[in-house]
Amino acid sequence: MLSEPRSGRLAAWGNALLAGLVSPDDAVLAVVGDDAVHRVEGLPGESSPVGLTLALGRLRALGVSGWRVALPAPGHPLGLSGPPEFNARALEAEEAVVGTGAPFGLVPEVYEAGPGGAAHAEDVHVEVVWHCLPVREAPPADVPSLGEAERELAEALREATVVLTKLDVAASGPVAEAAIDAYRARAAAGRELLAPGYPPRAVRVLELAQRVGLMVSLAYEPLRGAGGAVSASEMAARAEALRPVERVARRAQVAAFNAWVEERERERG
Repeated sequence: MLSEPRSGRLAAWGNALLAGLVSPDDAVLAVVGDDAVHRVEGLPGESSPVGLTLALGRLRALGVSGWRVALPAPGHPLGLSGPPEFNARALEAEEAVVGTGAPFGLVPEVYEAGPGGAAHAEDVHVEVVWHCLPVREAPPADVPSLGEAERELAEALREATVVLTKLDVAASGPVAEAAIDAYRARAAAGRELLAPGYPPRAVRVLELAQRVGLMVSLAYEPLRGAGGAVSASEMAARAEALRPVERVARRAQVAAFNAWVEERERERG
C-alpha cells in the first residue's frame, strides 16, 4: 500500500474525464503511469483488446457515469457488489473498478517482463490488461463515508504505533529506509494524490491511509535490529496484531477514491 493501486488511478482519472475536467489523453497518461501500456479486453462490441482511451469512451457511451474502487481481501469483499464471478476475479487481483450507471466492471491483470528486483525496477516492462465483466448494480460492501474513514484512520495510526512499539519493530534496514525515502520524495514533489474534481477531504484521507499502509508494510518486512532476525512466530504475531489496522487503511483508500461518485449521488439525491 505504498502507492495508489492501479484501480484507484483508473477510477480517479476516469471520473475526472467523465466530469470534463481532463482530456482523454491526460487521463490515460495518468492511469498508465510508469507502465508500458494498458488495454481492455471483453469490451462489448469488440472481439479483441482495445486501448484505454477507446474503452473509456465506449463505456461512457454505454452509460457508465462514474467509477468506484474495490480492494477486496480474503474474507473481506471490500467495495464489491457481485456477481460471484466478478467478485472472484477481483479477489484474485485484490482490486477492481466498478462502474455506476451501467453494469460494467474492470479487473486488472498485470504482465511483467525484465530482470525484476529493486535494483532493476526501472528495467521491468509492465503491461496491464483490464478485463471488462458484468457487475451487479447494488451498494458496495463495507465502504465507509469519508468522515468515518478519517476517524477510523486516526485511531488506527495510534494503534499501529502502539503495536509496533510493543513488538519492538524498528523501521530500520535497507528495505525500510528505501520505502521511507520513496514516500518522502513523493510528498516533497507535491504529487497529485487524486485527480481534479475530488474534495480536499478525500485527498487528506488518502494521504493518511497511505501513511498507515506504509507503517503496516514496513512491519511485514524481515527487519533486523538489536535482537537479530524476526522469527516466524514473531512475524505471525505481528501480522495478527496489524491485520485490523491494514483493514482500516484499505477501507479508507476505497472511501477516498469513491468520494467523487458519492458526492455526485448526494447532489442528485
